[in-house]
Amino acid sequence: MRWWDIEPVMDLELRLFPEDAWSHGMFWSELAEARPGGTRHYSVATAADGTIVGYAGLMTVAGEGDVQTIAVDERHQGAGLGTALLTDLIHEAARRGCADLLLEVRVDNQRAQRLYERHGFEPVGIRRGYYQPADIDALVMRLEHPSTDSTDPKDIEDTPHG
Repeated sequence: MRWWDIEPVMDLELRLFPEDAWSHGMFWSELAEARPGGTRHYSVATAADGTIVGYAGLMTVAGEGDVQTIAVDERHQGAGLGTALLTDLIHEAARRGCADLLLEVRVDNQRAQRLYERHGFEPVGIRRGYYQPADIDALVMRLEHPSTDSTDPKDIEDTPHG
């Protein structure tokens, strides 16, 4: 992800997360750390026409990783993009030597929880009222010892399954 991707990412962000969307400033701050030697890694997924249809971000500090965000346009869900984006984050966490990779997911988002479980994440706790202003709890999940052994994102088929 680059600075010029912020506007199309914000369009997706506001559509997918209307109650608790990140601001432009939050994305600018995250990208300021997505540089060589920085603590962030951000990726976008694009459709054949170049339109951004997904994005994901990772923070790594002192051997610990945290999935900051992951989103896929609802019209492109089920096509493997969530897997590709998550695999990219897992590979980057492993490349950066993270012992653990954590994330928070809404307790009412079963689809995302299943994606994370398929990649080896396990529930480790609850953060009460984490998602505001809706006051929705977050399930905290952890992947121990992220690895580059999982599927390469470039090998994920980009067509709907089913």
